Amino acid sequence: MHLPTPELPADSPSQRAHDRHRLLRAFNLSFLLVLVLGVVFIAQPAFDVTPWTVQPHSLPGLLGLLGAPLLHGSVEHFVANAISLLLLGTLAGAVYPRATLRALPLLWLGSGLGAWLLGEAGSHHLGASGLTHGLMFLVFSLGVLRRDRPSVAAAMIAFFLYGGMLLTVLPHEAGVSWQSHLGGALAGMAAAWLFRRSDPLPPRRRYSWEIEEELAARQALDQELEPTAPREVPVLWQRPDLRDERGVVLHLDRRMAVKEPPR
Repeated sequence: MHLPTPELPADSPSQRAHDRHRLLRAFNLSFLLVLVLGVVFIAQPAFDVTPWTVQPHSLPGLLGLLGAPLLHGSVEHFVANAISLLLLGTLAGAVYPRATLRALPLLWLGSGLGAWLLGEAGSHHLGASGLTHGLMFLVFSLGVLRRDRPSVAAAMIAFFLYGGMLLTVLPHEAGVSWQSHLGGALAGMAAAWLFRRSDPLPPRRRYSWEIEEELAARQALDQELEPTAPREVPVLWQRPDLRDERGVVLHLDRRMAVKEPPR
């Protein structure tokens, strides 16, 4: 049995236009961030970047929490992070626009804080790889927590593209700041938990069998609340047959008779 659903079809023209607008906006914002990183990378030879790097266990090194994600050590380093930011930023911003904007400060600071707490004294940490790890773990964790279709699809895409980030949060290669990766990943999971309800859930299409079950339950409830028909009520007392015209004779005791008062 097919029953119509009240929701609009998922591929309606208005819905497609709205999705394209969200995707384009997320891409533009991600591209703007990559453009800022590119401008800073080009300008790096003109100034000393050391004060702006994360220096573990050093109070002046805390300044790197703000500046380190903008700096890169080589062209290859910048290109790798730029591509990751463009892809993951577009994916996260298109599916979770509110949660992504709210999570960015936490991811930015979390990656630097992980390097500052876990890094070796005297080392310098820089790069946006911690931010990319935070975005990947944000999208993946939101898919696990929300479990609606767009969230699961986004989590699968993020895992397909950058599932290797699950391994780079641990020491695996010299010269790679796994500490910032771990800090960004933890910040991404924390942000997913905090902002999992920031974006509304999409309307879920109801299947015909679900509506049939709901209608059956509603009918059963109505039958329970409906009063019993008069013909189904058990008879506890019946009136005498009025067709018997003989009537009933009551015998009274003479002692109970009332005497007329004397005149």
